[in-house]
Amino acid sequence: MPFVCILSTCKRAVLGQLLSLNVPTIQWLCHESQLLCFSSVLFESQGDVKCFFFFSSFLPADIISTVEFNYSGELLATGDKGGRVVIFQREQESKNRPHSRGEYNVYSTFQSHEPEFDYLKSLEIEEKINKIRWLPQQNAAHFLLSTNDKTIKLWKISERDKRAEGYNLKDEDGRLRDPFRITSLRVPVLMPMDLMVEASPRRIFANAHTYHINSISVNSDHETYLSADDLRINLWHLEITDRSFNIVDIKPANMEELTEVITAAECHPHQCNVFVYSSSKGTIRLCDMRAAALCDRHTKFFEEPEDPSSRSFFSEIISSISDVKFSHSGRYMMTRDYLSVKVWDLNMENRPVETYQVHEYLRSKLCSLYENDCIFDKFECCWNGSDGAIMTGSYNNFFRMFDRNSRRDITLEASRESSKPRAMLKPRKVCTGGKRKKDEISVDSLDFNKKILHTAWHPKENVIAVAATNNLYIFQDKIN
Repeated sequence: MPFVCILSTCKRAVLGQLLSLNVPTIQWLCHESQLLCFSSVLFESQGDVKCFFFFSSFLPADIISTVEFNYSGELLATGDKGGRVVIFQREQESKNRPHSRGEYNVYSTFQSHEPEFDYLKSLEIEEKINKIRWLPQQNAAHFLLSTNDKTIKLWKISERDKRAEGYNLKDEDGRLRDPFRITSLRVPVLMPMDLMVEASPRRIFANAHTYHINSISVNSDHETYLSADDLRINLWHLEITDRSFNIVDIKPANMEELTEVITAAECHPHQCNVFVYSSSKGTIRLCDMRAAALCDRHTKFFEEPEDPSSRSFFSEIISSISDVKFSHSGRYMMTRDYLSVKVWDLNMENRPVETYQVHEYLRSKLCSLYENDCIFDKFECCWNGSDGAIMTGSYNNFFRMFDRNSRRDITLEASRESSKPRAMLKPRKVCTGGKRKKDEISVDSLDFNKKILHTAWHPKENVIAVAATNNLYIFQDKIN
């Protein structure tokens, strides 16, 4: 099955200005063999490549900090360090443009969080969006949760294409009418107007976390969700904002005895009483809320025994888990540490059933990575819709994809240089030895400032979103 790649690169600093000025996107079209992901004929593709590029200067606030598809995959939300949320909508297929389906165009953009200051602790609270999670769609509107370090907000995104006219007490321009001039009653009518997408905050969940929120996860009952910081996990009801239940608390009586922190947490996709959380020690705990109100005692404990011969100064740092994700089936879960991705069977706690090395060639570079703080980067991972493939990011704008059935893998690059008109998206290889082939890149040449921390996979199709610093790339398979 061939694949086609659609690449969307959005520089975010002037996105709002471009939308307000109706500046047309600059579109590049080319016809070349392309490369995306797995199939029976692995990694081969043919078709069109489209690149949408907004020109702007690069600002720290433009760095994308989270990427998330909604449950249907028709919408894609991104959050950035400037507290903004941009939602892309997938274009529907039409008779005039039969191959246009798959293109994601800007649907809505709004400011989710603003910078704040905690006067009691003399701390500045950044506006950076840490996580976005969609709620299942129940009606015409869409709902999503977004969070910064301290405050979670529930947003409603709705469309309006009609407006009411013919009010009795005010004129069409909104000014109040003189009551003595009103001699007859009018029935207001709905008149068509240009489509407008509105984002309005419906709930604000605040003041429940002392430490920085690193995870939010919507439960399968679609009524509750959990939020996690370094030491605690809280359970919220979507309709109640002034209180939450503390279901995990690992804070010791004496903070000098603190040995680990919570790094990520997620609800089970089908069992509303089950959730997992990972720690900086490389362990995962599965908890059942039916067992006790406070889930300090885990039901299952997942940990891989460490090989004493390979232990080093950096072992504890690189074993810290930065992301944990349940498979769509709920049978497996995936964890990402600094060098690898591991797949765990929920019925086997002593070791993972699959381990994939993401960038093992960096093991010899851990000292320099420690000095430039890259060793503390938190990479995310994601499943494809059928749980047959997984994806995660790396450095130099590389991202890795692994086929669980064939155990084959590929390294691809998401960068403007590799997406020029009539250019092929080729698999990349990193050379660790002295001699390197023409298409290989030396490990010493990798750019550690270019990193892909956030990725997302369409829940039903082979469409992926990759955030490379301040650029968003979207790839999809070929449409027959």
